[in-house]
Amino acid sequence: MTLDMTKLEPLLGTVVNELGAASNAALVVIGDKLGLFRALATGEMTPAELAGKTGTHERYVREWLSSQAATGFVTYDAVSGNFSLSPEQAAVFALEDSPVNMAGGFYSLGAIYADEPKLTEAFKSGKGLGWGEHCNCLFCGVERFFRPGYKAHLVGEWLPALDGVVAKLERGATVADVGCGHGVSTVLMAKAFPKSKFIGFDFHDASIAHARKHAEGLSNLRFEMARAQDFDGADYDLVTMFDALHDMGDPVAAVAHARKALKPDGTLMLIEPMAGDSLADNLNPIGRVYYASSTHICVPTSLNQEVGEALGAQAGPKRLGEVIRKGGFSQCRKVAGTPFNMILEARP
Repeated sequence: MTLDMTKLEPLLGTVVNELGAASNAALVVIGDKLGLFRALATGEMTPAELAGKTGTHERYVREWLSSQAATGFVTYDAVSGNFSLSPEQAAVFALEDSPVNMAGGFYSLGAIYADEPKLTEAFKSGKGLGWGEHCNCLFCGVERFFRPGYKAHLVGEWLPALDGVVAKLERGATVADVGCGHGVSTVLMAKAFPKSKFIGFDFHDASIAHARKHAEGLSNLRFEMARAQDFDGADYDLVTMFDALHDMGDPVAAVAHARKALKPDGTLMLIEPMAGDSLADNLNPIGRVYYASSTHICVPTSLNQEVGEALGAQAGPKRLGEVIRKGGFSQCRKVAGTPFNMILEARP
């Protein structure tokens, strides 16, 4: 076998980078749990100073800092021997309210590795892997990954992009948040529009229990366990599905039920992962993250349900539009987006 070194060397470089990234991911979680990033955001310091500030041991912290510096997550000054976070590094790893905080995404990786034996068997059997069958750290990781984007864009940008919806919410509307998970999106809307009533629905009992516990005592909000294709209620002004439709076994039935549950002038808002309409469109860093997550989580979750459509996290606007129209909506348009999300509005 003859190898082309001009192709082999870049490939090996990529593999080495991947091995380092996979190994360092667990250290990001440790740094977040122990407050190392947050402490370092207050100013540059030595490993001993950071250890003293966080109640940790210097030798571990020194090695941790070296790994983060080699990765580019922490800044190292070779002259002083101090470590620090740039404003950008702090925004990504240390500031909880930052719209670009990405620390939460690393928590889901523990579930991905813990669930690997189950997924390997699913590859051979073709069966699904239920949402509730995953390691518990997946649910908290998903919440923390999506929370910054929802907080930064939902009330100020996404809802105002919908035709006439904010005015209804301000006057007093009824809203169903379907596939609400831990209820981050539901709580944000309920706090922003106190005259409206919000019901969060999810088929995962543990997520609903968590949502109820963290509902912040809002009187215009409740959470119920239900499937997307048969949740209770009628005459909703707005039905929302946040990063959930592509996980559903029968997304057409879910959309059709939303159409039935809405008022004649109601709106369905779908937040879905940013994607193009072809594989070639999605061969980029964000598509790479979503295809991997889709293989681990989204496709197995859908295959574990009725129909098992398995849209995947990179279905794209054209395929999603087909689902929406099959579900009974005549109008569908993309109204907003971020590097990670696209926001779709469907009207009867």
